[in-house]
Amino acid sequence: MLRRLFMQLWLLCGTLDALYASALTLLRGNGDVAAMWRGVAAGPFGAGADGWGLAGSLTGLAVHFAIMAVMIAVGIWLARQTMLGEVAPWKAGTLYGLILYAVMYGIVLHLRFGAPFPNPDRVKLALGLFPHVFFVGLPIFYLVRRTPRPS
Repeated sequence: MLRRLFMQLWLLCGTLDALYASALTLLRGNGDVAAMWRGVAAGPFGAGADGWGLAGSLTGLAVHFAIMAVMIAVGIWLARQTMLGEVAPWKAGTLYGLILYAVMYGIVLHLRFGAPFPNPDRVKLALGLFPHVFFVGLPIFYLVRRTPRPS
């Protein structure tokens, strides 16, 4: 039951977030979704990933889903093993999404790429915050709540 819950959340949240990032790349006028995913690969593998072509893009997607696996595992643990599991899912999911945003933008992206935190551009801040809350935090706490605990 727990493995199935993890897989459902991992695929749901990972796919929603990946589609959101890809669509945002297109809407911003950059248009190069493959380059955006190579940029994700550059996080752990360095700037050389930009020259990896399709392999770099697929590596970036794999990095994205690996990070999402950690976010999902921690979220399920928090929802099952801490008092957050007893709070209304919209509150717990929103809080978890805010924490994920702070970790990703305030620590990971800031230290790796020097991204400003918090982003002084309020639109970019909102666009970065949105998927962490609505595509990761909320689905975790709502689906964990709806899934019976193993006996």
